[in-house]
Amino acid sequence: MGSMMPPEIYSSTGRADRAVKRIRGLTTRILSAPRAVRSGRLERMAGLMLEVVGLPMTIGHRAAVASGTGWVECECVGFSGKLTYLMPIDPASHIAPGAAVYPASTPAFEVGRFFPIESAAPLPIGDSLVGRIVDGYGRPLDGFAQSDDPPHPYRSQAINPLHRQPIFEPLDAGVRSINAMLTIGRGQRVGIFAGSGVGKSVLLGMLARRCVADLVVIGLVGERGREVREFCEDTLGKDAMSRSVVVAAPADASPLARLRGAWFATDIATYFRDQGRHVVLIIDSLTRFAMAQREIALSLGEPPVSRGYPPSVFAKMPELVEKVGNGSVEGSSITAFYTILLEGDDIHDPVADTARGILDGHLFLSRELADAGHYPAIDIEKSISRVMPRVTRQDHQLAARHLKQLISRYMRGRDLVSMGAYAPGSDPGLDEALRLWPKIQAFLQQGIDETFDMKDSLNTLFEIVGGNGNP
Repeated sequence: MGSMMPPEIYSSTGRADRAVKRIRGLTTRILSAPRAVRSGRLERMAGLMLEVVGLPMTIGHRAAVASGTGWVECECVGFSGKLTYLMPIDPASHIAPGAAVYPASTPAFEVGRFFPIESAAPLPIGDSLVGRIVDGYGRPLDGFAQSDDPPHPYRSQAINPLHRQPIFEPLDAGVRSINAMLTIGRGQRVGIFAGSGVGKSVLLGMLARRCVADLVVIGLVGERGREVREFCEDTLGKDAMSRSVVVAAPADASPLARLRGAWFATDIATYFRDQGRHVVLIIDSLTRFAMAQREIALSLGEPPVSRGYPPSVFAKMPELVEKVGNGSVEGSSITAFYTILLEGDDIHDPVADTARGILDGHLFLSRELADAGHYPAIDIEKSISRVMPRVTRQDHQLAARHLKQLISRYMRGRDLVSMGAYAPGSDPGLDEALRLWPKIQAFLQQGIDETFDMKDSLNTLFEIVGGNGNP
């Protein structure tokens, strides 16, 4: 047999690797540390905004404000003259007027000596992040150990539109109605428009578990804190969690943490896309992202221009969405699903209108279908995939169009049929729709534990409307 290394060699080699990683991490922190200690003073706190004098900072950089219970981490969100505007990352308390303010990662001077400002280090973006649950700043929430990998200050950049790879390959979503009727392409950005209580979270769980992708990144932005654990343990499960990264910034998090949750999830997805992988990004929800930006912008004094939303909201939404999709690396993609919460089922909400204009399609979840027990409650008539013609064959498109016409014909004529005012044979289209309606209903519904790949979805579609089911 060949020579084998004794176990103690393996263990010493592992310790050496961990030591090297730790030394690299410490070296990176030392090199990024400032060469001098600066400080400022808290002048005023109004609502969520802290006004600091004597400490000019760059937008996006972090600082620490002294409080009665330690230090409150903040981020610079604006400035005006000699004033620097900070916003707490976490809920702030026991802050007094004139409190000392120091830039992050610098020691603070107290009682005649310098003390280090302690803060939870973010997990580096990389393979060690897969299977983890973090907050909007990358700090672990799952209670597992910190990674030994060195810090990775990755931040996604805007893509030259001429460098994007085209969308030409379909994504197998594992949901029959989407695969057959609203085929999604790899690199497409889709909005899921829904009111409350119509099965939005269940559909997201089905997509996260069943879609064919190398990695799934999920951003839970501004949703109920109770749903975070339920989504990770029950909706996702162990198998799906092993290939997922969950970024959780629930409703009780600060608006800054909620905003950063969406950006951090996007950064994770773009990092793995640029490594040559197929990624599915799920942001729940884009509406809460817009609300968080609204809170910050109004605190900075921006005027509301549309139902209480300031202009920066409608500038930040396309900035976030345009970072995803296909990049310049061939054979990689980010297919993104953004949920848009319709307050009072109003489809003309400013956020919903903006989202429809910047996304590549939308799935509209109907309350009427949900109330009737039809799940997933996707309204085929109101939903559209704008890249479906590019990623499907012509016979598939014709079959889907024919089935959509049958659904529309049934919906227009069902009142006449229920009242007994329709004479069979007077409308061949309605007759066909009535005859096929039970099959159509069964086709568009799917159990939470059922999976239908692209081949099965197309075969069933062609069985209903006729045609060649070979994909």
